[in-house]
Parts: sequence; C-alpha cells; structure tokens
Amino acid sequence: MSSPLSEAVAVVLGTRPEILKLAGVIRGLGDRARVVYTGQHYDEAMAGGVFRAMRLAPPDVRLTDIGGAVRGRQIGDMISALSDLFTAEPPAAVVVQGDTNTTSAGAQAAHYHGVPVVHVEAGLRSRDREMPEEINRQVVGVLADAHCAPTTVAAANLRAEGVPESRIHLTGNTIVEAVAESMPGPAECAALLRRHGVRADQYVLATVHRPENTDDPARLERILTELGGLGLPVLFPMHPRTRGCIARHGLAERLAALRAIEPIDHPSFLGLASRARLLVSDSGGVQEECTVLKKPLIVVRNSTERPEAVEAGFATLLRPGPAIGELARRLIADASLAARLAALPSPYGDGRAGERITALTLALADARGRAVSAGRTSGSPGLPVPPDAVAATAAGEPRTTQRLPGGRPCTSPV
Repeated sequence: MSSPLSEAVAVVLGTRPEILKLAGVIRGLGDRARVVYTGQHYDEAMAGGVFRAMRLAPPDVRLTDIGGAVRGRQIGDMISALSDLFTAEPPAAVVVQGDTNTTSAGAQAAHYHGVPVVHVEAGLRSRDREMPEEINRQVVGVLADAHCAPTTVAAANLRAEGVPESRIHLTGNTIVEAVAESMPGPAECAALLRRHGVRADQYVLATVHRPENTDDPARLERILTELGGLGLPVLFPMHPRTRGCIARHGLAERLAALRAIEPIDHPSFLGLASRARLLVSDSGGVQEECTVLKKPLIVVRNSTERPEAVEAGFATLLRPGPAIGELARRLIADASLAARLAALPSPYGDGRAGERITALTLALADARGRAVSAGRTSGSPGLPVPPDAVAATAAGEPRTTQRLPGGRPCTSPV
C-alpha cells in the first residue's frame, strides 16, 4: 500500500458476506485501503476465493487462530490483535460492515484507540436478544461515528436510539452492486444448471446455517423434512456447521430426499438462485439478494433484522414446521408470481452505495487527519463529519448529500 499509514483506512472484515459487500468500498479507497482479514470464516470454501472473485488483492493483514473459537474468546482475541495493530500502525479511520463478531471487535478496537468508526449496513434491528448478531449490531451502534444506513427503516431505528442526525447517512446497501458484479452470464448459468442436473424454474435452492436452526436437532429435522416434500429437486449447499450438525444429530437419512452439494462460491450461488423457482434460507444476505434477483424467499428464522424484504413482498418469515412446506408448494404453483416480483423495486437502493460510503469515509478520515495535525484532537470518536458528507432531512425524508470522487455532488433519496 502506497499511502502513509497515518492516512490509511483500515477495512476490518472476516466473513464471506463482508468481503462481498465491502469490495466496492475497498476498490474505491484505492491505495488508502488497508484490508485486515480476521479469518472468522476460516474455511477456504467459505471465504478463501472471494477476494480473487471480487477482483481484490490479498488482504494486507491476516489474523491467525481466530476461526472456530467460541464467541467470547473469538471477539476477545480479535480485539487484542487489532489493538496491537492499531497501536503499531494507527489508521485514519476504520470501516466495519454488518453484524459479525469481526464487526463488533473491529469497532471496539478502533474506538479504544480514538479512531473514527464507519459502520456499513448500520441500524438493522431484530429486537431479538437471543440472536448473537443483534448484540453485535447494538454494540457497534453505540460506538460508530458514521452510520451508513441501507434503508429508511434502518435510519429510523438509529434515530429512535438517540443517534445524532449528523451521524446517520442513508446510503443504500452495497448488496445491489455486489450482485450485479458477481452475477454470472447466461452461458455460465446454463452450465451451472447442467452441472447440478436441474432445469431453470424447476428446482428449489435452500441454505441453512444459523445456530438457532442447526444446533437444535428437532428444528433441523423439521426443516429437512419439509424441504424433502416439496415435489421439486432441492439443491442444498451445506455450510460446514450444518454438515457437522446433521452428522452429530443423526439426521443424515433426511438428506436422501435433497440434493446436498458442497458449499459454492458467490457467483455460483447467484447463478443458481437466479434460475430457481423458490429460495428457502435462514441467511441475512439472501433476504437482500432475493430483492435484486426478484425471487420469492421463505426465511426460516424466529425473527429478522431485514423486514424490508418481507414488507416489499419478496420474502415470508416462518419458523420451522409444516407451514414451510405448505407455503412453498403454494408459491411453486403460483404461475403469476414471477411476473409480480419482477415489477417490484428492491428496497435496498440504486447500486451506488459503495461510492457514497467511500466518499463519506474519505471525508471523515481526512477531517481527522487535519484535526490531529492541528493538535485539536487525538482522534476523538466524537469528531464531526464534514458538512459535505452529512445526512440532511428534506421534506421529511432523509437524504445523503456528499461529494463523490471527481467532485460531482450527489443528493439522492435511496
């Protein structure tokens, strides 16, 4: 990296979705980006090839011995390692994304060192404290200096918690551009279908990985049973956790009715999802992606922090049980569903979230640098964002006003 470390922006990430969603921001930051990979997703199939797939250089820093640890130790070890890094090489700002253990640790380590925190995909709330991600989201919500809210719902959540308006920035969600960049072409999609022995619009794509579903033998058995009775082939890429839980719970026989396959990369998943009749998943990212792909989704969870997909008409939230099969069969039989969903806009923005977040981050980092040089602050987390990057409210709707690269102004509701 060619920029001085004092001007560098540390992008702390550790899972496949974080890499996907921050790829555009990393490229936008250029040589000022210092990518720190925690290794939270330690399985090569889950994250190893994503940097290459998203046209990113290998991370500048890789932490070790993080993946696979229990949650408390994982977060603690990451904070310790990141604190050592930020002491030796203080960045001008730290970017974190979403709600993972990496996100929480990155924000905490930055805050403890007086480094401004930019939280991408801020303001999501499930109000379910049993969800580990909800705790991570709320921790970062207290620490962030710039909250990049993907939707008006997320921005409203932050206001309700007392976050100052000047720190809330309605940017849209980077998933929109990530899907566009990762989506394989028609020939590649056709090859994917041939490889897996399915026909377009004649199969279901399902994923299950959340602890609330995999760690409970009864829940996992109900999910697998319902998927096995849908009347269409069900492609089932298996997360390492899911594979282990199926073996541990003695549920291998339930896989006989499904087409269990190895974990697949993001482009392959999108290619299969774009041609599927129905999606069934407990993934947060798939709840966003379905709105871009215009596909129906059954969300198998107790609660969701992404109500937008449900409210927009793309997704339905269900707990494990017979209701999954009943709804799935109705959706599969609905001949007009595809046309109706194709006409619906995604609630996650216009595909320019990455450039908005990049401009905001650089403005915050540069402001901190000027303040530190002038001796006015040691890098206080309360440092205000410059006026040209502050979210304002017009006609009752939040709008983001900032200078994009090249000096072009952007003021747009997302």
